[in-house]
Amino acid sequence: MIVPVSRIILATSLLAGLTAGCSSKASSGGSAKSMTLYTCASENIEQAVVKAFQAKHSGTKVNVFRAPTGQLNARVAADLRSGGIQADVIWGCDPLTMYNYDKQKLLRAWSPPNAAEIPSAYRTADFTAVDLLYMVIVVRKGAPKPAAWADLTNAEYKGKVAVPSPSFAASALGMLGYLSSADGYGTGYYQDLKKNGAVQVQAPADVLTGVERGTYTAGATLANAAYADQKKGSPITVVWPQPGGIAIPAPIGLTTRKHASPLAAQFAAYAASRAGQLLMAGKGTYVPIGGLGGPPIPPGSPTAGPDWAALSTHSKSTLADYVAIFGS
Repeated sequence: MIVPVSRIILATSLLAGLTAGCSSKASSGGSAKSMTLYTCASENIEQAVVKAFQAKHSGTKVNVFRAPTGQLNARVAADLRSGGIQADVIWGCDPLTMYNYDKQKLLRAWSPPNAAEIPSAYRTADFTAVDLLYMVIVVRKGAPKPAAWADLTNAEYKGKVAVPSPSFAASALGMLGYLSSADGYGTGYYQDLKKNGAVQVQAPADVLTGVERGTYTAGATLANAAYADQKKGSPITVVWPQPGGIAIPAPIGLTTRKHASPLAAQFAAYAASRAGQLLMAGKGTYVPIGGLGGPPIPPGSPTAGPDWAALSTHSKSTLADYVAIFGS
């Protein structure tokens, strides 16, 4: 079970020198043959990229600390209290988190060699999206399908909706960022959800499981995970509601770590490359480079996304407003 952020704050100071995530050497670095990656990417996606990179660069080792965004932030904070960031590369799951790291001067200028292949909306001077998350609505099969995000506040869904926590999951934070800035929504939308009996759970996966089991009728979750379960016979329907399934870029960037590993730029470049993107698409995630496959986006499905740079200037206050409604 993944431990929520609120239960690990006291433990994070111990992490800087200890084993974490998938790696036994997550605090080592500076070697031409090893590097450290911090990420919240799904394990199957992250490990596919790591293994392919290590196979391509014989004798190298990518040490990985993988955790949900809240725990990733706690790890970074522990590093900074202990003398400095211990990751060579950060592969995040939403732009707001990466903008926050950038403001702390934890990221250095970097752009992948194939930057022209990746839409400019998914790139900044310091980080580039290497995969995409889409937040959509999942509905128990046979239940009424909402046409818009706003429909989840209707009486027919009273007490039957689940939402993931933006304090825990980056995708939920990205969803909050978009809806808080969308016309007709704002934080008032979350107030209406709460008044209608919506329940907060930790992660989008918890929403999906709850709907599959019939605990909830509907909720917000990740499209790729919903389609994967649907393929296995899960009794759900995937809905791309108006004003759109929320596109959340998952960016990668190089840190300002002292004595950073020279492998860092090579790893990030591989993740952003056509070969890396093709690999990820084959493992069931959406990618920024078009035409490489991946999960479906049904024809005519609306998609939406905010101005992430603008949202990053007040993301902390937006999260605080949400916490005042649903708690952390």
